[in-house]
Amino acid sequence: MEVNETQIKNRYRGLLKSCRNSVSPEDLKLIRKAYGEVVSIYDRKKSSNGEPYYIHLVNVARICAEEIGLGATSVIAALLQSTINDKVFTRQDIEREYNSSVANIVESLSKMSMIDSKNPLKQVESFRELMLALSSDARAILVKLAERLDTIRWMSNTPNEYQRKVSWESLNLYAPLAHRLGLYRVKSEMEDLAMKYTNPQDYHYIIKKLRNTATQRNRITRDFMVPIEEELRSRGFDFEIKGRPKSVYSIWKKMQKQGVAFNRVYDLFAIRVVLNTPPEREKSDCWQIYSIITESWTPNPERLRDWISVPKSNGYESLHTTVVGPEGRWVEGQIRSRRMDEIAEKGLAAHWKYKGIKQDKGLDQWVSKVREILEAPETAAEDLVEQFQLNLYKKEVFAFTPTGDLKKLPHGATVLDFAFEIHSDVGCQCVGAKINGRSVPIKHTLSNGDVVEIKTSKNQKPKDEWLKIVITGKAKAKIKQKLREEKNKALLVGKEMIFRRFKNWKVDDTEKALKILQKHLKLKNSAQLFEVISSEKVNLSDLKQVVLSGKEEQPVEHVETSKPKLAEEKEVHRPDYLIIDEKLANIDFKLAKCCKPIHGDDIFGFVTIKDGIKIHRTNCPNARLLYQKYGYRIVNAKWKEAKDQTSFQTTVRITGIDELGMVNKISEVISKDLKVNMRSFTISSQNGMFEGKIQLFVSDVKSLDMLLYKLSKIKGVQRAVRIGGH
Repeated sequence: MEVNETQIKNRYRGLLKSCRNSVSPEDLKLIRKAYGEVVSIYDRKKSSNGEPYYIHLVNVARICAEEIGLGATSVIAALLQSTINDKVFTRQDIEREYNSSVANIVESLSKMSMIDSKNPLKQVESFRELMLALSSDARAILVKLAERLDTIRWMSNTPNEYQRKVSWESLNLYAPLAHRLGLYRVKSEMEDLAMKYTNPQDYHYIIKKLRNTATQRNRITRDFMVPIEEELRSRGFDFEIKGRPKSVYSIWKKMQKQGVAFNRVYDLFAIRVVLNTPPEREKSDCWQIYSIITESWTPNPERLRDWISVPKSNGYESLHTTVVGPEGRWVEGQIRSRRMDEIAEKGLAAHWKYKGIKQDKGLDQWVSKVREILEAPETAAEDLVEQFQLNLYKKEVFAFTPTGDLKKLPHGATVLDFAFEIHSDVGCQCVGAKINGRSVPIKHTLSNGDVVEIKTSKNQKPKDEWLKIVITGKAKAKIKQKLREEKNKALLVGKEMIFRRFKNWKVDDTEKALKILQKHLKLKNSAQLFEVISSEKVNLSDLKQVVLSGKEEQPVEHVETSKPKLAEEKEVHRPDYLIIDEKLANIDFKLAKCCKPIHGDDIFGFVTIKDGIKIHRTNCPNARLLYQKYGYRIVNAKWKEAKDQTSFQTTVRITGIDELGMVNKISEVISKDLKVNMRSFTISSQNGMFEGKIQLFVSDVKSLDMLLYKLSKIKGVQRAVRIGGH
């Protein structure tokens, strides 16, 4: 992408304009100095989208100032973020030329090397660096989020593989983190742009629907606002009202969760009332606005959300209600003060700005939990990212200790989660609880307002099944840690027992004796042998003759030692970017049943233990897990140009109004018009609506798209979509 001199100057001027009202003249000089240095250093370096690299740095700095609300220190750090990694400056150079805060942030950013989604260990270690930066200086993580936002905004001209990699990281790591830090606008834009590359068909479908319904939404918004604005003015409120549609990704999630078409998602947009009111009157004024809205429009009592009395743990404060608005449409109303709105838009940065006006323990508590999990010894690599993702997005439940201490936990948390929230030792010894005076087991799910008294026993120890009971990252980490400690103790006991017997049996070559026992008991390693011995699953006296005879039995052949090796040998001779032939029978590939890819889908290969390479769609429901836990077994794949007409099985869901002859109309379009072979067709009807599932064979994505288009044009059909892989 070519950028001319004028565009470069405009972006730089835009950065300075964003900073002018929030930084001192001295800081502005330092920003100009940093800009001059990076232009000189990176004059010839290009970003992944083809622009000069320093343009990317200017964009990131501007996002920090304009969209996140950070100050001069973060802006300078954003400009210099790559200089330590590129060995242009040292930490000492930056500290000498600027200040120690800038140096700290740049050093933290340099440690956050690009997360490699194909290597779980590197990925987790990078994520650990992200979180450690947050717990030492949160500005580093905010700059990193700004960097990721600019990357995903400008990557339309980059290779598909790069787009998928960045999108996956954005959806699974950065967007949840932005959400947790209260950066809702950043989070929503990241999700929408990631969806554009990972699921372009549904993304463009929703964008088109939003455009087509814009006039109707504007009319409903206007009709909704008129009586409320009149009443607010008559009472003398200083306010602003704005309407906005929900993000594309959140609409898509609702459609998937509720199993409905676009026009059946009722709360597509929200109306926000922002009050200019002093801090001491915020709560009472917000409730007055709520009263005005619900007097004009009928509320749904189950959809009232009060985050003013008890803010979310990321600092978010607002009063939400859903009412029946004009034309019988559901409208979400959000009521907040100007201070609350700024915190909701700019998250942590605005939270610092207003620190002291209201209680702000939530974020500090969360950062403490972050460090607690990071510092848990022997945290397994594959567990770390999962622990953070477990409750980044979840709604919260509020429960109390008998002494009145409030505990915030994710929705669905159990008594056992509550016990670990109090203290790790309390959690490890928990045997149950009394909730509101009634005895309940450890797996009991908490509700808002519960008063929880934990019952403990010194004889209680964590068990494997506890991992299925708890949902918080803290509880899972502590349980796994204790289980590992118990296992290590057992291994030491087993080792001590067998070596004592070796001494009694006068065995000199203990290494050889261990190998003989491993082969005799068909175990893979000495650790398994020690575990079996400590649990007394074998009688040591029975093993004496085996050891003393010195006869080594043939090792057991494991399935894992044959097929995987063949797969690895094949892979050595294959190019890194696999070409998948449609005639899959002749080579060691299989199409995954979970997402049923067809020719033309974006795909990747996964090296399995028994079945060679399985081909998945990039938006397969299992893709996230495979990338996260087994990234080293992912291989790139793409289709060759089709030569023969090969058929692929897929499933279509079709919904609409139940009319006479509907099955015949659908069958006619499939079999007669498009000459597509059906394998099965099931249909159910309820309350005048029908839903059908059709298994059929198509040659490629274009054929499927044509089929879906033709089906959607049948009178009475509301939506026809491919299922599987979403």
